[in-house]
Amino acid sequence: MFVAVADTHTLLWYLFQNPKLSQRAKASIDAAAQAGDQIAVSSISLIEMVYLIEKGRISSESMTRTVAVFEDPTALFVEIPVERQIARALARVDVTQIPDMPDRIVAATAVHLNVPIISRDGRIQLSTLRTIW
Repeated sequence: MFVAVADTHTLLWYLFQNPKLSQRAKASIDAAAQAGDQIAVSSISLIEMVYLIEKGRISSESMTRTVAVFEDPTALFVEIPVERQIARALARVDVTQIPDMPDRIVAATAVHLNVPIISRDGRIQLSTLRTIW
């Protein structure tokens, strides 16, 4: 069962044990793992990782580790493709609250799955959507 959607940085910070991940976010992810639940990750996060690698902001190891996680069918983090259901849910994400398209897609994934978003992003946190940070 999906209990949340993680944005790109949340996923990476958890996988690499980065102290930038908040204690509340880490505890939520750890609780999901202990309960046997899963955290969804939009496939837009993989696209964002390519961009961040090209800009030199993250290492290529980030993509390698993420893909390896997604290949395990029992993994805590599960890739969710951007499909028509997500596109339809996008209409329920207020563009004035979350104007950045990749963030809107992550948010729409959470809306579609009816779960909170785990994100440090200020606009997402200030939106009317349920967030964990």
